[in-house]
Amino acid sequence: MARNRKSPPSIADIGSSSPKRAGRICGLCGKSGRLTRTDCCHNWICDDEASYRPFSYARNSCARNHGRYTLCAFHFNEGHKGSWQACSQCRESFVPEMYVYYGTNEYNFSVLPDPPAFEPTLCGTCGKRIVLGESGFSMFKGTYFCETCTSRESPRSRSPRRGARRSR
Repeated sequence: MARNRKSPPSIADIGSSSPKRAGRICGLCGKSGRLTRTDCCHNWICDDEASYRPFSYARNSCARNHGRYTLCAFHFNEGHKGSWQACSQCRESFVPEMYVYYGTNEYNFSVLPDPPAFEPTLCGTCGKRIVLGESGFSMFKGTYFCETCTSRESPRSRSPRRGARRSR
């Protein structure tokens, strides 16, 4: 009589969403609930992207954070070759401050070993420091503006109003 045996997982099962399994935890938050592997680096991560509310800009989804705010995911999505830590294409794709942010933030499984120095980004009106990866800001004609100055005088107010007459 043949015994009913559970077949071993296939390659497709290993990389897909799976319920809690012994010893597996999210490499970012440490939870052991529903996990999946990242496409870029194949690390275990919370399978929580579906719980993200569009336009909330919340950063409470491990999968979404790694997929949107890391050089690891960018490098993979752009189809670059080699490691993301040594990729010149990745480095040239961002202003230095954002390159450092994407390579060293808490959404990475490993961080950029030697991030380059960069000049801080300052508001074009008041001179306040703007942290591009975390602060609210606007940009107009290559100049950054902090949230406070943006709300005081929006870039739109610097251009002709709709319906305004133009000199001929």
